[in-house]
Amino acid sequence: MLTLVVSTDVDLYEYQGKQFLASFGVPTPVGEVAADPLEVVAAAEHLGYPVVVKAQVRVGGRGKAGGIRVVADAEQARAAAEAILGMEISGHRVERVWVERASDIAAEHYVSFTLDRGARAHLGLLSARGGVDIETVAVEEPDALARLHIDPIEGLSSAQCRQWVAAAGLGDVVPVDALIELLGQLWTAYCEGDAELVEVNPLVFTAGGEVVALDAKVTLDDSAAFRHDWAAYAATQAGDEREQDARARGLQYVGLDGTVGIVANGAGLAMSTIDVVGQVGGTAANFLDIGGGAKAEVMAAALEVVNADPKVAAIFVNIFGGITRGEEVANGIVEALGRVDITSPIVVRLDGTNAAEGRAILAAHESERLQSRPTMVEAARTAVQLAAQSGWPSGAPGMAPAEGAHPANAGWEGGPPGTGPVERAVDGRDP
Repeated sequence: MLTLVVSTDVDLYEYQGKQFLASFGVPTPVGEVAADPLEVVAAAEHLGYPVVVKAQVRVGGRGKAGGIRVVADAEQARAAAEAILGMEISGHRVERVWVERASDIAAEHYVSFTLDRGARAHLGLLSARGGVDIETVAVEEPDALARLHIDPIEGLSSAQCRQWVAAAGLGDVVPVDALIELLGQLWTAYCEGDAELVEVNPLVFTAGGEVVALDAKVTLDDSAAFRHDWAAYAATQAGDEREQDARARGLQYVGLDGTVGIVANGAGLAMSTIDVVGQVGGTAANFLDIGGGAKAEVMAAALEVVNADPKVAAIFVNIFGGITRGEEVANGIVEALGRVDITSPIVVRLDGTNAAEGRAILAAHESERLQSRPTMVEAARTAVQLAAQSGWPSGAPGMAPAEGAHPANAGWEGGPPGTGPVERAVDGRDP
């Protein structure tokens, strides 16, 4: 059985994460963002040498790739900027850098807050082993990570923080009061800032006795955006252009790598549709849920988004009418086709309330470009056949999220499409 995890999280760049944390009082190094060598030199001169020039990409491994450099003068700053800007790190092009005052590091540690859905509680992770790949530490030295589950109602207390610090082995080697204060600030940022993840690696203790967030990885829950001014964050979200277009139109969309475009009303039906397309030998180009309404403007927006994908060779519109009646859906499809220049053939499966009336309306407009089928399996098979005829390879069942999708937020659980049984339609009948 197929489960598609759809999310609209906002992953921040390091400099944005630090600005976010600083707004909640978390100590972070002073710095400036720059997009060309002149700006880098100007920022370095303003901050005072030595400074660190850090590539801004949403992947790890910057240091190993040469994307983090300490510089002591303007000549070195210019050379670092020229070397880092434009480089590729794990497929991500560096468009900007963060220039910050260098820190006098005495020790590096790790801390994070996220949600443990299985435990139905927030999870804090604290370790004396910072500045390294924490996933490796978790596997090779699991005892080096102190875990703390936090009740979402009761929150995090100073007493819990003190016990947590002791469990991580930090109680005797760091300024404990300063660390406990910072943990409270991070917790506040995580909760009040509506974050899905707040991670600091490394969390450093300086030679002067300060506790500083030297790096920041922050993921925000976009469904809480109405409570915040996140326009600056949204403006720098790259991701899949198809997903950006769909989001702007209010549609739930996840881009995939197949050739059959999917339009369905309801997340469950959309996932079942993807699974059935895989069962009959095709690959879905997307997950698209238009929600409870299938009127002309919504259908037109959905068809425009799917049609804009150059890999789409056929479009499968799978609608089960409930409150929305079948004739309204059919009229919406017909009207939408009059608004949108569709380059791929469309196959429609319409069922539910007043489905017969809707099919009659579609029948009057059927052609090689618009076909109707009575069941989900027949419609899926027809769409896959039409996609194959277009010259695009249909491929084996199964696909991966499009490049740029966040692995924790858009993926498959339980195996790729085509590995499980064909699901029943959402009304409980055979598809």
